[in-house]
Amino acid sequence: MSQPKFKGKYRVESTRLPNWDYAANGRYFITICTKNRVYFFGDVVAGKVQLSAIGQIAQKFWLDIPHHFTHTNIDAHIIMPNHVHGIVVINRPENNVNLVETRHGASLRQPPQKTDRSNQFAPLKRGSLQAIINAYKSSVTRWCRQNGHDYFGWQPRFYDHIIRQDGSLNRIRQYIINNPSKWELERNNPTNLWI
Repeated sequence: MSQPKFKGKYRVESTRLPNWDYAANGRYFITICTKNRVYFFGDVVAGKVQLSAIGQIAQKFWLDIPHHFTHTNIDAHIIMPNHVHGIVVINRPENNVNLVETRHGASLRQPPQKTDRSNQFAPLKRGSLQAIINAYKSSVTRWCRQNGHDYFGWQPRFYDHIIRQDGSLNRIRQYIINNPSKWELERNNPTNLWI
């Protein structure tokens, strides 16, 4: 029995939580990096972020997310020289979710399980976290192309963490707020980009 030519060779495993509906109500901690972690968004001077023109647009478009996605809000966020940290909140009144326990005992809001996984490459679900982040990245990229910044780019994926009901929200907010003050110590540490 022969295997397909590229089976398992070029597949990049998803960083998403299996069986989680990323359009479900919840708070999501996001990190989005620029391509090759180039400092497109500005610099940090004396613990404060000084945004470039592209950084100002990244900030503006991040703040605009709730205007483009119903039942979506943003919480703490920061535009750093080569990445964006933020908390995206999806809160649909009709979204029915159940509480489940994680292996560490913390409650996690989990939507009902989907049984049809036949179309792995379907269009993004409207209002899902992936749709929100893709739209944000596309908007910043489009502005850059239209304004002579053709060299701008994002890393193809983004990091997400579903914020549990275990008190971690305030810890993540503090991490985001303190990110500029720790820049000089941690900017060359790739693990600094997420908790």
